[in-house]
Formats: sequence, C-alpha cells, structure tokens
Amino acid sequence: MMTRQTNEFRFAVRLAKREAMFKRISAGPTLSDKVAIELLQRIESGELLPGNKLPTELELSEQFGVSRTVVREAISRLKNEGLVDPQQGSGVYVSEQLRPLRINAEEATSLESVMQIVELRRVIEGEVAAFAAVRRTPRQLKAIERALAAISADVAAGGSGALADVALHRRIAEATGNPFLLKTLTFLNQFIEAATMVTRSIEARRDDFMREVLEEHAAIVAAIRAGDATAAGTAAQTHMFKLARRLVQASADKASANRQAGTQPASKKRSLPIQRQVFDMSTNGKEKRL
Repeated sequence: MMTRQTNEFRFAVRLAKREAMFKRISAGPTLSDKVAIELLQRIESGELLPGNKLPTELELSEQFGVSRTVVREAISRLKNEGLVDPQQGSGVYVSEQLRPLRINAEEATSLESVMQIVELRRVIEGEVAAFAAVRRTPRQLKAIERALAAISADVAAGGSGALADVALHRRIAEATGNPFLLKTLTFLNQFIEAATMVTRSIEARRDDFMREVLEEHAAIVAAIRAGDATAAGTAAQTHMFKLARRLVQASADKASANRQAGTQPASKKRSLPIQRQVFDMSTNGKEKRL
C-alpha cells in the first residue's frame, strides 16, 4: 500500500514539474469540442508539427482540467478528420498527410472576422470576374445573364434576391473554367451567406440600397459581356467593397435596435448570425463538421 501511494506521489510530482503546454478550460456542454479546437489550433499554428507526438491522454486530461473521456472524444474527432494518427502502444501523433483548408466558424461569427473573409473574397472575386471576361463561352454568358435577370425578378416579386445573388456569383466562377476557384469561393461563401441574408433583408426595405446592388451586378456582367477583364475585375472588387460597407451598416443597425429594445448592452461584441460549426475544404470541396 505504501509503495503504491509513494509511486502515485512521485508521478504527481513529475506531472507538476513538467511545464504544461495547455491551459485549463472552463466547464461547459461541449468540452470535447473545446479540447479538439485547442489541439487543432496548435496543429495549424505549427506548434505541433506533422510527426510530433501529442502529450499522453492523462497529461492532456491534467492540463485541460477535463476527464480522460473528454480527451478521448476530442482525439477521436481529430482522428476522423485525418489530423492525428493514434498508434497502438506508442501514442498519438500529428498526421503527416496533407491537411485540408479549414476555418472554425465559431470564430468567424464576429463582424471583424466576417469582414476579413469578405476582404479575402474581394481579392479572389476580382480575378474570377477578370478570368470569366476572357474565358466565358457564349453559353456561359447566357447563364450569367439569366442569373442576373433572376435577381431582378426575385426582387420585383418581393423577395430579397439573396439566393439568386449566390447563383450569379457561381455562374461567373464556373465561366473561369477553373474548378479550384469555384470550390474556394463556395467554401468562403458559407461564412458570409447568413450575414448577406441580413444585409439583403435591409436592402430590400431600402430602394437606394437595392438599386445599388443591382447596379453593381449589372456592371460586372456588362464587363464580362464586353470581354473587358480589367473592368470586370474592378467592378467585382467594388461590389465586394460595398458589400463590406453594407455588412457594417447592418450590424450597426441591428445593435442599435437591440439596445433600444433592451436586449443587448451597448458594449457587447457585435456578431453576425452564422451557424456554429467547423468547416473544412478538402479536395472534393465538401463540407465537414468537427
């Protein structure tokens, strides 16, 4: 009995002396999610490199302040995503396979994060429109023009035109002939579609905003029709710049309305209604949840 207690004491001392890699996290309904996300961040930051061995299950449990079951569930999720490689009798290692692009949507709900994604889209959309202007076929141009007309038709019928808007950008991306551009835009769009729905609902109630949106789209399509890559790229970037401006306005209007209704304190961080999940973009462009 004394030997067992002595061994346990010595083991506890060794754990205490070892510098912890992870901080304890607060209790909550999704502890395994939190642990998985924390480990994922260390992998993506390069602190844990491909081939590195993770601390043991017990060590992670101690450092995070959670049960070993929680750690086991988190490791299992990372394994299913191909991010770690558990080896029987040896431990868990960071996978050396090529990792897919992934963005934690829980971190992309703030206005600042959405604006950064819009900024990224502005860079890409400009090139997409420019490529489409010089590569589109007559059939693809007709598809783009039909998508543009669908926005106006939806708005005229009392809708917001949001889904038709997404379809137009997809048709333009398809006209580039580059499937990777299409997959990249599809991946990024899922983080701002919910926010765009908010702005479009506001735009639908303001004739000046809605007219501005229609004019922006018309300018992009006109440049593509004319085969003017420079004008198409500029029009697309201008559209994304103004989208960012409308997102800011929508967030400010929503926060103001909530404060007036007494449902949100003035100091609360602004956020946009984007679904809480972790997305990744693998080579097949499909969405996955962590």
